[in-house]
Amino acid sequence: MDLHGPLKKFFGFSKFKGLQEQVITSIANNQNTFVIMPTGGGKSLCYQLPALMKEGTAIVVSPLIALMKNQVDAIRGISENDGVAHVLNSSLNKSEVAQVKEDIANGITKLLYVAPESLIKEEYVTFLRTQKISFVAIDEAHCISEWGHDFRPEYRNLRHIIKAIDNVPVICLTATATEKVQEDILKTLGITDANRFKASFNRANLFYEVRPKTTDVEKDIIRFVKQRMGKSGIIYCLSRKKVEEVAQILQVNGINAVPYHAGLDAKTRVKHQDMFLMEDCDVVVATIAFGMGIDKPDVRYVIHHDIPKSLESYYQETGRAGRDDGEGYCLAFYAYKDIEKLEKFMASKPVAEQEIGHALLQEVVGYAETSMNRRKYLLHYFGEEFDEVNGDGADMDDNSRSPKKKHEAKDDVVKILSVVKNTLQKYKAKEVVNTIIGKENALLTSHKTHLQPFFGIGKDKSAAYWMALIRQILVVNFIRKEIEQYGVVKLEKAGEEFLKKPTSFMMTEDHSYSAENDNAIVSNAKSSGAAADEKLIKILKDLRKKVASKTGVPPFAIFQDPSLEDMALKYPINLEELSKVHGVGEGKARKFGKEFVKLIETYVNENDVLRPDDLIVKSTGVNSGMKLYIIQNTDRKLPLEDIAKSKGKEMNDLIKEMEAIIYSGTKLNIDYALDDLLDEDQQEEIHEYFMEAESDSIQDALDEFDGDYDEEELRLMRIKFINEVGN
Repeated sequence: MDLHGPLKKFFGFSKFKGLQEQVITSIANNQNTFVIMPTGGGKSLCYQLPALMKEGTAIVVSPLIALMKNQVDAIRGISENDGVAHVLNSSLNKSEVAQVKEDIANGITKLLYVAPESLIKEEYVTFLRTQKISFVAIDEAHCISEWGHDFRPEYRNLRHIIKAIDNVPVICLTATATEKVQEDILKTLGITDANRFKASFNRANLFYEVRPKTTDVEKDIIRFVKQRMGKSGIIYCLSRKKVEEVAQILQVNGINAVPYHAGLDAKTRVKHQDMFLMEDCDVVVATIAFGMGIDKPDVRYVIHHDIPKSLESYYQETGRAGRDDGEGYCLAFYAYKDIEKLEKFMASKPVAEQEIGHALLQEVVGYAETSMNRRKYLLHYFGEEFDEVNGDGADMDDNSRSPKKKHEAKDDVVKILSVVKNTLQKYKAKEVVNTIIGKENALLTSHKTHLQPFFGIGKDKSAAYWMALIRQILVVNFIRKEIEQYGVVKLEKAGEEFLKKPTSFMMTEDHSYSAENDNAIVSNAKSSGAAADEKLIKILKDLRKKVASKTGVPPFAIFQDPSLEDMALKYPINLEELSKVHGVGEGKARKFGKEFVKLIETYVNENDVLRPDDLIVKSTGVNSGMKLYIIQNTDRKLPLEDIAKSKGKEMNDLIKEMEAIIYSGTKLNIDYALDDLLDEDQQEEIHEYFMEAESDSIQDALDEFDGDYDEEELRLMRIKFINEVGN
C-alpha cells in the first residue's frame, strides 16, 4: 500500500517521521492500534492521514475544545471543502449541528472531533449508528486510566459507546504512559490484541535543570527570561492566583507576557493563545490547561514555577519546548514544601485516589532530588533504557554538567537488597526504608518485621539517604516496582546476582533542598543563574570591615552578605545602581555607598568585566504601598499589632516588612513599641550584644541570651539597632 502519495498530496511531506508509517499501515489494515509517541512526535498525522484515505468518517475523541478547534482548522487548510473536518460539541447551535450531520451523511466529512461528553448523547449515537464510520481514534488516551495524570471518568465508558455505534477498529494515542497506564487503557477499552507502537521518549535537544525554589524565585525567572528576550516561552504555575501574579510581575518588568487559565472567559483565553501563536507576546504564564495540542514549534523554554503532580505531566509540559529540534530549555523550581501542599489538596479525595496521587508525587520528588543523569531517570520511568555516556543528549542536564560527589555504597546496596528479599518482596520503598532505619508502624508490626534481626540495620543513616540509594538501584534494574500492586519493590535478576557477588557501586549524593540548608540555597540559587564573583565578594568584605571599624559599627550594619553577593552579580558603578541592589535602598547607598561603587568601578575596568543588563526587579506596587503604610503609621506611634491587623498580616510578616525597610537604609522609629516591651536596661543589654556580635543572626542571639528574650523581642531590637547605627 503506497502511503507516500497521499502523504505528499494531503500534507506536502515527502517522508514519514519515526513510527508514523507503521502506525498508519496498521490502521489502514483495520487493526486495533495503540500508540505512545512523545509530544512533538507527529501523533495527529497518524489518524488524520488514514481518515482522509479511507471511506467513511473517522471519529476522533479528544478532551479539549481548543485542541479540536486547532486541528479542524489545520485539516480545513489542506482541503477545498470546509466540511472535511467538523467539531461536535456543546458550543454548537441547532443549525450548526444540522450542517455537521448533513456533511457526514453526504460523505464529505472525513474527521469528526467529539468530546467524550458529547458522544454519550443519545441523539448523536443514534445518528452515527446509521453512518459509515471508518475507525475511532482516542487522543490523549491516558485520560482513560486513573493512573494517568489527567484521569477523566467519562473516558472509562468509551468502550460501550464505541460498541453501540459500530464494531470498528480503535486507535489510542498518548504522549505519556507508564506500563501501568498502558495495561489499564488496553483492558478498559477491551483491545488487548492491539498492535503496539512505542516511540523513543528521548528528546535529545531538551536541556533539563532543577533549581532550589527560594523567596527570590520571581527574580530568578525574570533574569532567565531577560537573557532570552524575543524568544517564546511558557511558565507553568499550579494555581490561577499565581498565574495572575507572575504574569503581572513580568509585565511590570518589561516582559511581554499574558496569563492563561480556566478562570478567564473563553474569549480572553482564545485571544491570549492566538497572541502567543502569532508572536504578539513572548511568554504565556499558565496553569496546565494550556498547551495541549498547541502546535508552536519554536517554544524555546518551559519553566515550572511550581513542580507538577506527576512525572507524566512534567514530561508532557516540558515536551512543548523545542519541537522544531532547536534549543529547548526546561527549568523547574523545586521546594519540598510544594509537595506537602499538593499532598494536603489530596486529603479530601477517596483513599484509592490518594494512594495513586502519593505514589506519583514520590516519583516527582525522586526526579527533583536525584543527582544522576536526569534524562536517564526520566526515560527509565517510561520504561526506556538510556546510555548516559554515549546516548543522544547525554550531557544535556544540570547534573551531567556539574556532577555531584560519589562514594562507594556496595555494602549499603547489599543491605537494601537483603531487606527486600528477607521481607518477602511485599513492601513499597517507604516500608523498606522504615525497616532499614528501624522505624516501627502498624504495617511492619502486623508482619512482625520489627522483631527481625535486620530491623534497623541502617539506622546510622537518614531515611533520605536510603530513599536516594533505592532510586539509584532502581534505575540500574537491581529492583523494579511491581505494576499490579503499584509501588511494591521486587528483586530483579541483576539484583539477585549482586547479592550473591557484590561489586563496586558508586552512589551519587543527592541534592539537599531542606529548610536547614536555607542559607546554602540562597547563595546557590543566586549562583545557579549567574555565579556571583567570588573574588569581588572577598574584596567587598574587606572594604566592609574597614568601613565598619572606622564608623564603629559591626559589618552587618553596613551591608548584609546577600547585598554583597548581589553587588558581585550586578556590578553597580554609581549610587543609583547601588540603590537597586538587594537590601540596599537609597538611604543606605547615600550613607555608605561611595567607597563601594568606586571599588567596583575600578574592579570592572581592571578585569574587563562584562556587566549584566541592569536587572532591576520592579514590584507590582503592592510592596511599596505597604512600605509607605508602615512608615506613616509607626510615625503616628500606632501599636504594631494594629498595623499588622489592619493589613491582615501576622506579626511575623510585619516584622519581615520592617526589616526589609531598615535594611535598605530607610529610617523607621519603633522606640515607642519597644518601650512597652522592654525596660531601659534590657534594651541596653541587647544593644551592646549586637554592637559586639560577629553577625546579626537571631539564632546566635537566642543562644547567647538563653531564653531571657524571645525571638520577636530580639528582632524588634535588631531593627532599632540598625536604625540607629546603620541608617
